[in-house]
Amino acid sequence: MAGSTAPFSRFEWMIAWRYLRARRAEGGVSVMTWISLIGITLAVFALIATLAVRSGFRAEFVDTILGANAHATVYNIGRVDPVTGRIDRTIPDYADMAGKIRQVPGVTRVAPLVKGQVMANARGRNAGIEVFGIALDDLKTIPRIVAADTGMGDIDRFAEGIAIGSGVARELGVSLGDKVKVISPNGVKTAFGTSPRVKAYEVVYVFSAGRYDIDRVRVYMPFDEAQSYFNREGVADELEVMVAEPEKIDDMALSLMRAGGDGVQVWTWRDASGGFLRALDIEDNVMFVILSILVLIAAMNIVSGLIMLVKNKGRDIGILRTMGLTEGSVLRVFFICGAFTGLIGTLFGVLFGCLFAVYIDPIFSMVNYLAGGGVWDPSVRGIYNLPAKLQLGDVLSAVSLSLGLSFIVTIFPARRAARMNPVEALRYE
Repeated sequence: MAGSTAPFSRFEWMIAWRYLRARRAEGGVSVMTWISLIGITLAVFALIATLAVRSGFRAEFVDTILGANAHATVYNIGRVDPVTGRIDRTIPDYADMAGKIRQVPGVTRVAPLVKGQVMANARGRNAGIEVFGIALDDLKTIPRIVAADTGMGDIDRFAEGIAIGSGVARELGVSLGDKVKVISPNGVKTAFGTSPRVKAYEVVYVFSAGRYDIDRVRVYMPFDEAQSYFNREGVADELEVMVAEPEKIDDMALSLMRAGGDGVQVWTWRDASGGFLRALDIEDNVMFVILSILVLIAAMNIVSGLIMLVKNKGRDIGILRTMGLTEGSVLRVFFICGAFTGLIGTLFGVLFGCLFAVYIDPIFSMVNYLAGGGVWDPSVRGIYNLPAKLQLGDVLSAVSLSLGLSFIVTIFPARRAARMNPVEALRYE
């Protein structure tokens, strides 16, 4: 009996397949099916591509932070200098403090730093730079700075000169072996006051950290030389701390403060970039909602197509019902029609979205070429290219959203077809 037929039987799939392949006289149904298919494909493609770019941008941003900057910075709150009356934030016992902080579980490196903002001059060009005075052994442990694939020069010659960012080198028009004058307004102290200090250094290494704002201003100088140049003899400005698990740095902040002793403060990478990361999270949520609406709009095309299909197939439905086809079988036939369209569109959308994420570099290069260049400005966006990172969770979210909406919206026109009165359907035939 028809009532004992198992759900989604072979004949139900056969009828649904015949309906999807509409004849030329019913071309409107076929056109709506193609429109629904293309709409779902484009919506899922846009969702996956956006989620991949979002994940890639966040990963690249965080990676450049952790790969070129301290995970945490320890510095003195400050004390008033009785001679000058200024607040002195230097650390006189930096070696002893660094040794204590190294004992904190999870800390991998502690490096004393001397920092200063000065001006660089070469070949008639000037650039504002930020000098980091650091020991060679500590410099070698910074992944994004000392990298074989992006750095140029011999880092072992660091004691003979300075290491500059690629943006600084481009701004000054210098390369390896050239001399750069470093000019500080707070230089030599004389009986007539403080005179500017000017000293030339050889460029022994050029690095690219992957962030425009870092490469454009950062210069590394040997620690001893920086102490002398910035009048920091015997002291350091701060301690740069690297940890094994940067994501858990907030849990370690209190331990670092206790190890540093009284009068110290800890500034983590999350403190420095937390506002931007939170803005990214908000933007991610908003973009997902907007693109979800786009998928919903595409799924509504399935409803339009099914309503047209049900209207055109009213006579067929009446005949099938009089032959003994149950309401459930009719519902499943039209549900298959709509769900199949959503399924195929989702599969093609996932395919195109994944291909876009994988081949984003050549695609972006082609777009940049066709636009005549200048599509991506690193000085505005901070990084040098448009990154994309495929994550299984993002793909599954897009697939679940698309299939879920496709299946849900299909139920309503399918129920309408199932509840159609066969007598009314055949009355005027």
